[in-house]
Parts: sequence; C-alpha cells; structure tokens
Amino acid sequence: MLNKLARYILLLISLSLISSCGTEPIQLNDEESSLPIHLGRAQSQTQNDITVHVSIPNADEAELYFGVEMAKSNIQPIWIRIENSSDTDYWLLPFDIDTAYYSADETAFITSKHFDKDIFENKKLFLRNNAMPFFSKANSINEGYIYATHKRGGRFVDIHLTGHLKMTRMRFAMLLPTQGFDYEKSELREMYSKVHEFPDLTTQELREYLRETLPCCSKNADDTGNGDPLNIVLIGTGEVGISALSASGWKFTEAITIKSIRKMIGAAIEDNAFPSAPISALYAFGRKQDVALQRGRSTIDRRNYMRLWLAPFRCEGKPVWIGQISRDIGVKLTSKSRTFTTHIIDPNIDEAREYLLHSLLHSESVSQFAFVQGVGQSLGEYTRKNLTDDPYITDGMRMVVWLSSKPVPSYQALNLGWNESADPSLEIKSQSILEGKGNSIMVSPLN
Repeated sequence: MLNKLARYILLLISLSLISSCGTEPIQLNDEESSLPIHLGRAQSQTQNDITVHVSIPNADEAELYFGVEMAKSNIQPIWIRIENSSDTDYWLLPFDIDTAYYSADETAFITSKHFDKDIFENKKLFLRNNAMPFFSKANSINEGYIYATHKRGGRFVDIHLTGHLKMTRMRFAMLLPTQGFDYEKSELREMYSKVHEFPDLTTQELREYLRETLPCCSKNADDTGNGDPLNIVLIGTGEVGISALSASGWKFTEAITIKSIRKMIGAAIEDNAFPSAPISALYAFGRKQDVALQRGRSTIDRRNYMRLWLAPFRCEGKPVWIGQISRDIGVKLTSKSRTFTTHIIDPNIDEAREYLLHSLLHSESVSQFAFVQGVGQSLGEYTRKNLTDDPYITDGMRMVVWLSSKPVPSYQALNLGWNESADPSLEIKSQSILEGKGNSIMVSPLN
C-alpha cells in the first residue's frame, strides 16, 4: 500500500505529465465540440473499378447492434463494403487494418462467455454472419465487419486488396466523436474552414519565410520566453495529414480534463502506458497548438510527441502546418512548473525530428522533403534551453515534408536539397564532426 507521501508525489508526477515542457495553468473542461476537418465516420473511395465503403460505429451503436459491450471488451467493429466491378479476384488483407484483429468466434468468447449456452451460441452465429469475407470475387459485392482492437479519438484504416499480379490500396483516416480529445476543443475547425482564403506562397517564398521570418521557437502564454524549437513543417490538407500521421503510428492526444487527469494518475501509480495522454499548451501565431499527437512507450513518462499549428498561409494551394517535436525520456522536479515537476526532453531534438521523417517514409506518405535553416544551431557549450531549463542540441534546421495521399515508396520521395541536415547520431558525439574538422570516431566493436 502506498503511503500518503508517495501518493502525493505520484499525483504531482501525473499532473506534470500534462506540463511536458509548458507552463500554462491547467484548465479542466469536459464540454464536447464539433470535429475539425471533414473526416467523417463513413467514407468511400474508388480505385481500379473497386469501390470501398468504410464506417466505424461508436460504442453505443455497436452495443445496440451486436447486443454486447464491444468497447469494454477492447473491440471495435469496422464495417467494410467492397464493390468489386473489376474482372480480377482479390483477397482483403485484414492484417493491414489491424495486426491484432479478432476472429468472430474469439469476439463471441470475449464478449458473450457470461451468457447461458443458447444465448452464447446465438451471439457466436450472429458475429460469424456479420464478419467481413476476405475473398472478393470479380464483379461481386461483399460487406461485413472486421473486429479490430478498440481505439479512441480516431483510427487509420488501410484497405489492402491483392490479386494475381495486381494490388489495390486505399487509406481512410477516421475521426471519432468520442469527447475529450484536444482537436475537439481547439479553434482548428473554424480556422480550417477559411484556409482557402489564406495567402498562397510559392515553394521558394515558403523557404524564405521559414529561414528569415518564422521565430525560432514556440512561446509561453504571455510571450516572455522561448519554448521548444519550431522544427517541423508539414504540407498537405488536414485529411491527408491525419491519414499520413495515423498510418505512421501517431495517436491523437486527449484534452486536459478531470477524466484524463484521473487516467494519468492511475497510469502513474501502476507505471502503465497512456498512449493518448494530454500535452500542455505552447504557443505560436498567438495561440496554443491546434492539435497534438504522440507515440507512447510502455510507461506514461516516455513518449515521442509533437504539437502542430495551422499556419496563416498556404504553399501552392495546400495548407501548411508548423510544428514542434521532442522525445520525453523521464520526469524531474522543477520550480518552473506549477506542479513542481515536468517531463525531461531528450537533448538530441534532431533525432526526434528524423524519427518523424522515418515514420512517414515507412508508411509511404512522403512525396518530397527538404531541410531549411531557421531554428539556429545549438551545439556544445552554446546549447540552448527550453522553458523548463532542459538543454537541447540541434543543427538549426527545420524539416519540411510534403505529404502524399497515395503511397509513395521511400526511395521515390524526392529530397529537394535546400540544406543538408547533420546526422543526429553524430551531433551528440563530436561537434568537430559537424564542422568537418575531425575523422569519424566510429570503431568496430570487435577492435
């Protein structure tokens, strides 16, 4: 049993995880707002004479239809309809939708094993009959459910159909009105509805703006101090951006609410993961981030995370998202947070920047990319610090990524070659390597 002091410390740590290098007072708000962007729960795409419809019922709808509490059993049914008007037979690969999806009988056992035998058998038969067929014969229509693991906030649905010497792939990004997520409570919807009115920069004008005009760093609420560097730029519609990031494993972040704080306390006490844990506010363009995403680890105090702001301009007709990315590696005491504790960021922020690029390349979501000066170097004795005195090392580059709505193999992603970024694994080893003044310090582990 934890004593009172230990519980108090754990509470502080849990609250500090909301701070994550920010200093804004905590605001508790459980009101639901409308979804930003236009990503509904029912979507359709057509490709190669195949039309695919995808829809995700919410927890109440799923319970009403299946007669069991699917969400409480960590199951989320995804409805799919495949209209195959081609002359090719295809197989659906449910593994690409969810590597841990459930079979119909497994779903029945998990959700209905407490019923008597007759009811259980009826539930099992119902789930079998509603399961999505994997084989899609030429000129046929199939529909049904994939019993996926449950996700909140939104999910990426990758429909991968393979046939003889042919393949069709469609990507769906689904936002779910589940309440409590930061994108539901931001100004993003109103701003995004007017994005077509924003000034439209050429690619060269964007490069100059990022190098000469955009401030180096995010700010605190009263604009008196520099936070973490603004080191990433994503170009693409909100729909494409959410799809690309979801495909790359990035998860939505919950807003700071009483409910999310309770969940954080529980995760801290149990030393568990909380993959959608809240992230505190930092500021750019005079407002806090529009959306935050993260890739959590096995414990709540470690994660890769980013904040994104919709820029007040476009680039050749496409929305521009300015962001900050870091890696949390632990928790520390500090007098610069109202909770007296905060996350510790990995000093090598360029590695976190590259991590984002690699994750997007892995999901084949990048058409082109570039690096541009603008943050300012922070190396060796000149290392700068963020709002909570965490030092960071950087070559001073911002990473700019053009996102693709269609899969692009990583080797086909075009590097525009504006500037050359340093190898982040060498930045923390020797400054002389960055300056070209020394030989490599790499040695064989067998020497």
